[in-house]
Amino acid sequence: MALLSRTMASVTKPTAPRLHNLIRCMSNVPENTVYGGPRTQNPNQRVTLTHLKQKHRKGEPITMVTAYDYPSAVHLDAAGIDICLVGDSAAMVVHGYDTTLPITLDEMLVHCRSVARGAKTPLLVGDLPFGTYESSTHQDIEESEPLEEDLSYGAEFGCSGTLELGSFPYEQAVDTAVRVLKEGGMDAIKLEGGSPSRITAAKAIVEAGIAVMGHVGLTPQAISVLGGFRAQGKNVASAVKVVETALALQEAGCFSVVLECVPAPVAAAATSALRIPTIGIGAGPFCSGQVLVYHDLLGMMQHPHHAKVTPKFCKQFARVGDVINKALSEYKEEVRNGSFPGPSHTPYKINAAEVDGFLTELQRLGLEKAASAAATAAEKIETVESHVGGSPIHN
Repeated sequence: MALLSRTMASVTKPTAPRLHNLIRCMSNVPENTVYGGPRTQNPNQRVTLTHLKQKHRKGEPITMVTAYDYPSAVHLDAAGIDICLVGDSAAMVVHGYDTTLPITLDEMLVHCRSVARGAKTPLLVGDLPFGTYESSTHQDIEESEPLEEDLSYGAEFGCSGTLELGSFPYEQAVDTAVRVLKEGGMDAIKLEGGSPSRITAAKAIVEAGIAVMGHVGLTPQAISVLGGFRAQGKNVASAVKVVETALALQEAGCFSVVLECVPAPVAAAATSALRIPTIGIGAGPFCSGQVLVYHDLLGMMQHPHHAKVTPKFCKQFARVGDVINKALSEYKEEVRNGSFPGPSHTPYKINAAEVDGFLTELQRLGLEKAASAAATAAEKIETVESHVGGSPIHN
């Protein structure tokens, strides 16, 4: 009995190091982060706003690419892309719509979760889809107070100041952003547009503790009022509006602003005026970084029907679509002519004695036709393997 007590004591009373490890595993606070004090940056950890700030300060270009599923996220992760955007462009390049408008929040959350499982290093940014941040989910819209307080979040990029834009029912925007982080596994959100209401929505989301990336210039969610996918900033008034809107988003607390389809001088002016990074797409080389759609830069859309989906500003760094089409055509032909699957792709074997027993059992069950088919297949496999020098593998 004494021996049993000593044995149990050694099991139930872990040593100090083991106890420390046990407590660490039970804690929901990552070790050496919140309470651990400063530590050396691990190059394999998730890219953060601090990393982006450092790159921006040093003048190092920031890379961003869209991803919509686990495989594309893994590729971005392996390539060391800084920011992975789960864009509402999924509506077009994944779901086949002509615009970004139809995709729902629930559909976006599925894409977000898939990407979060695959991309372990890039900063993850999720788009807020159209219709999920423009209106209130509450009835007390008239009672909402103007937002006139100083901004503090985003100060690491030099974002500060007072925004006086009047009242806006921003509850839906905050709720949607919270879902994108909590249910989608994102690190930040992106929203489009520079109207006063959307800037106020961005401010409200930032004040809720959520990092926000702005988006000005061509904003695909606004094609109804823009008259289609049209470049912006091509005249004085429009160019000034791009810069002013970007500044307003900065003052709202955004950590970065996407500049889409604007002339290079306009993008250069906005980049110079801002204290936060600009990410260009069809905006020339003078931005703080660049973003492209995954399918576009890989040249996956090779069918003529999809020519309208690939924008003219996009460089195709590969023609993956041609490779895919060729592979599918070869697969179809080999299945048709019977060369696939051959011996090397028919790995699971049954030895001759087991075949005989199998045929006997089929015949006993009255399945003569099935027994004949099995016997013919076994003979053909043996003949093919003998011709190619294969040796059966018995499992």
